[in-house]
Amino acid sequence: MQAKTTLFFFLIPLFNLFFQPHLTNASSTNITAIFAFGDSVFDPGNNNALPTLFRANHWPYGKDFPGQVPTGRCSNGKLTTDILVSLLGIKQLLPAYLDPKVSDKDLLTGVSFASGGSGLDELTAKENNVLSMVDQLNYFEQSLKRMQKVVGGKEAERIVEKALFMISAGTNDMLFNFYDLPTRRYISLSGYHDFLLNRLEAFVNELYKMGAKKIAVVGLPPIGCLPVQVTINSLLPSFHMFQRVCVQQQNFESQSYNKKLQALISRLRSTLSGSKLVYTDVYNPLLDIIQKPSAYGYDHILEACCGTGSLEMGPLCNEFNPTCVNPSRYLLWDAVHPTQATNEYLVHNFQRTVLPQLVD
Repeated sequence: MQAKTTLFFFLIPLFNLFFQPHLTNASSTNITAIFAFGDSVFDPGNNNALPTLFRANHWPYGKDFPGQVPTGRCSNGKLTTDILVSLLGIKQLLPAYLDPKVSDKDLLTGVSFASGGSGLDELTAKENNVLSMVDQLNYFEQSLKRMQKVVGGKEAERIVEKALFMISAGTNDMLFNFYDLPTRRYISLSGYHDFLLNRLEAFVNELYKMGAKKIAVVGLPPIGCLPVQVTINSLLPSFHMFQRVCVQQQNFESQSYNKKLQALISRLRSTLSGSKLVYTDVYNPLLDIIQKPSAYGYDHILEACCGTGSLEMGPLCNEFNPTCVNPSRYLLWDAVHPTQATNEYLVHNFQRTVLPQLVD
């Protein structure tokens, strides 16, 4: 057993040497900053400043974060944006724009405007009392003025042009407005997908007008495999009633959305001169783990680490809930959000498949 372990750790650096791209710092990628927009997967604590239930600034969130501090990140540790900004050598963590500790100088290397519970549909943010995508865009415009005061107009323009803009939104829209709380079910599924993508297109165009060139848009995950969806589906009359299995129809619908998203990105890339607009696939990497968990070191896929792992998230995942002993063996921390281990995997996949497309 010891020999196998030694061989395993010996092979890791060899794998990284031959199969990982040599893009591990800001100078090699020419990325000056990261600006993140969207929902909870990118929110490092903006919701702490808002009167909403969608907060993660309480224990056991942050259980494996430096200092074991619950910062508002919906995970046991770091988010993908934290890991990526550190991997690129820009800074250690990507802070929340609404964090009162964030200075004008901090803006020069990036912040996150994302808000847990938000989405491309304005109704989603309104229902959850969080920042809409329009609010986030307005805050970015505000941050631009603050940056200009620090370094001047030309330098601020250069920083933004070389910065990486990341957008993750759409999952909450599907959960809150179509699947679990069908406030938009009067629209066809395809029609609602088109509605969301039209909102995304308008958002990207506004970012581009403000100087953004490098834009990575994250697709939908396999929504039907989120523990909350698995649980709800198991309670509905069906062939799989009382069984914990992925809701395949919702997964197919996520794939359908992602295909339309890729077509939109391809079209925008050809019309927005000088832009590097890229699609970030999380569906297939996550599905591969779900189908072959042991190959990735996971024991638990459809149950999260917090509480029963079936429904707990946000205020329901709290200090009164037991948590798993080893979160790194779990795909998800709560019923919707990834563990730090999963976020690390997604970042390395991003490094391998997406980052090379953004190099100048």
